[in-house]
Amino acid sequence: MADRTTKPSPIPSVWARPQREPDQPALSRATIVREAIVMLDAEGVEALSMRKLATRLNAGAASLYRHVATKDELMELAVDEVAAEIHVPQAGGPDWRAAVSEAAHSFRGTALRHPWLSSVLGQAGLAYLGPNLMSYSERLAALFTGAGFPDPTGAIDVVLSYVIGMSTTEAAWLITVARSGETEADFIARLLPAAQQAVADHEHLARGYAETEGAATTDPAALRDAKFASALEIVLDGLALRLTR
Repeated sequence: MADRTTKPSPIPSVWARPQREPDQPALSRATIVREAIVMLDAEGVEALSMRKLATRLNAGAASLYRHVATKDELMELAVDEVAAEIHVPQAGGPDWRAAVSEAAHSFRGTALRHPWLSSVLGQAGLAYLGPNLMSYSERLAALFTGAGFPDPTGAIDVVLSYVIGMSTTEAAWLITVARSGETEADFIARLLPAAQQAVADHEHLARGYAETEGAATTDPAALRDAKFASALEIVLDGLALRLTR
């Protein structure tokens, strides 16, 4: 009788397979990932390809595939590399809200330096298995556990959902501004008449635009900072209530 057993399919992640021994010392995985991040920052995810990356590295595409099997694996590696830039304060401090706020602002800063990051976090395979993202998650869990949260995972999910959502929208906006070739303030000033017309029949939206249009055309970066910080305080208020129950 024929053996019908089948070999399980490999898990599609760079973190779930052994790394090949490099046979081209001048071209390391680290070099490939660093150059990929430069391309991603400058041109976005759509512009990145293994062929273009190989050309920039003055190497053949086959040489890249010895280190990174697919573009999906490359994205996992790139996400984990930039995750090392996110700072999480040491657990056990006297003010957990200040520590969480610092971690959230650091995540936002990283996401705005690398505008592609937030949009690919849910698509980059099993990126969360990477060592830097694992370390980041562990430090967040330690921070919330030290603050007294019985379910640190839930608290982490709430904060990250807010930060990733805001960062994705903000990064997309800044990409649009960059493509215009104008400063953010100039772009907003040119956009303002159309925005005012669009909200004219919506009382609450029109009031909100009127209250912020001055800051939006003089110091839009400061306005974005203030909006992020203000809404983050609302998130932290909710978590603080959970702590007191």
